[in-house]
Amino acid sequence: MSIDKSYEKEVYIDLKQWELAMLQKSTRFQRVAKLTQTRFNAIVPEKVHQALTEAVKGIVETCLVGSKWTTKPKETDDWSLQEKDKKAVDILQSYKRTAAVEGAGTGAGGIFLGMADFPLLLGIKMKFLHELASWYGFDTRRYDERLYILHLFELQFSSDTRRKELYPIVKNWDDHKEQIADTDWQVFQQEYRDYIDLVKLLQLMPGIGAVVGAYANYNLLEDLGKTAINGYRLRTMHAKTP
Repeated sequence: MSIDKSYEKEVYIDLKQWELAMLQKSTRFQRVAKLTQTRFNAIVPEKVHQALTEAVKGIVETCLVGSKWTTKPKETDDWSLQEKDKKAVDILQSYKRTAAVEGAGTGAGGIFLGMADFPLLLGIKMKFLHELASWYGFDTRRYDERLYILHLFELQFSSDTRRKELYPIVKNWDDHKEQIADTDWQVFQQEYRDYIDLVKLLQLMPGIGAVVGAYANYNLLEDLGKTAINGYRLRTMHAKTP
C-alpha cells in the first residue's frame, strides 16, 4: 500500500489537530447545554427514558455478538490512503443524507415517531461505521474490530472526561485490544444519551420536530464520520510504520 508523501504530511497535521480536539476541555456553551439538558430530562416521563435506554442496549449488544451490519472488507489493499479517504467522504455524504431524511420523517410524526428515530438513527450510525471500516480494509467479522467500532462511537459521543480515557485506547488500539474483553454498555449508553438527549427530546416537540430531526441527524453523522475517518487513518498510518 502506497501513501503519497505530501498527502501523508497533510494527514499527520490533521491527526494532531484531531487529537487536540479530543483532549480539550468542553466549552462553556457545552457545559451550559449539559445543565439545560439535565433539567429538561427531569421533566421527561421515565417510560421515555427507559425506552431509549433499551434501544441503545439492544443495538450495542447486537453489534457485539455479530451484527446484521457486519460486512466483508473491500479489496482495497493496493489503494493509497488518499483513495480510501476519498471513498470514505463519499460514504459519509450518503449516510448524512439518509440520516437527515429519516430525522425529518420521524420528527414530523410527533412523539411516537420521534421516539422511533432514536434506535433508527443508532442503526444508521452502526451500519455506516461497519461499511467505513470495510473500505479501509478492516474485517468487522472479527470481534476486536467490532469493539473498535464501539470505541470510536463512544469517543465521539462522550463527555470530555470520558474522551480523555478513550482516546489513548483508540490511538494505540493494537496495544490495548487484548485487554478489552467487552464494552461496558451501561457506561456506553449513558454517555451517548447524555450527549444527544437534549436534541433528540427537542425532536419530539410539535411544530419543530422535522426541522430539528433533519438538522440534528445530519450533523451527528458528520461529527461521527470525522471521528471514525480519523480513527482509521490513524490505524492505517500506524500499519505503515515499521
